[in-house]
Amino acid sequence: MSQKLIIDEKSYSVDVDDNTPLLWVLRDHLGLKGTKFGCGVGQCGACTVLKDGEAIRSCSVSLKNIGDSKITTIQNTKNKTIKKLQKFWIQEDVSQCGYCQPGQIMNATALLNKNTNPNDEEILQAMNGNICRCGTYNKIKTAIKIAAKEV
Repeated sequence: MSQKLIIDEKSYSVDVDDNTPLLWVLRDHLGLKGTKFGCGVGQCGACTVLKDGEAIRSCSVSLKNIGDSKITTIQNTKNKTIKKLQKFWIQEDVSQCGYCQPGQIMNATALLNKNTNPNDEEILQAMNGNICRCGTYNKIKTAIKIAAKEV
């Protein structure tokens, strides 16, 4: 069944089963490889994207649950919050292996969309569930705090 999607402010049409997870539509059917596969059960956060501004785990949300929603991925080149976070991620040398970083940045984007001045506890609570195997959590928090001052 053909479905129209709006991803990163662009229109796409895909012909896949409605039960296909959004992650696989993005990666396998549209070639948008920036969103990463981690655990496949929505627990690690590597696959985080935004659905109408809210952070979701794209491995756990099927295409039938997307409807007319606007999807934002790490590959969005126009989103100012994503760009600011990427800038401070680099400045603060957050990435080590980098695998979780797209999901981390997307989750941080959702946070800053709702709260432009989060305190440490709000950052920790919002980022809870995005796992970083390299343990760069303090650097992530610092980058979010700095980006929040410029959003």
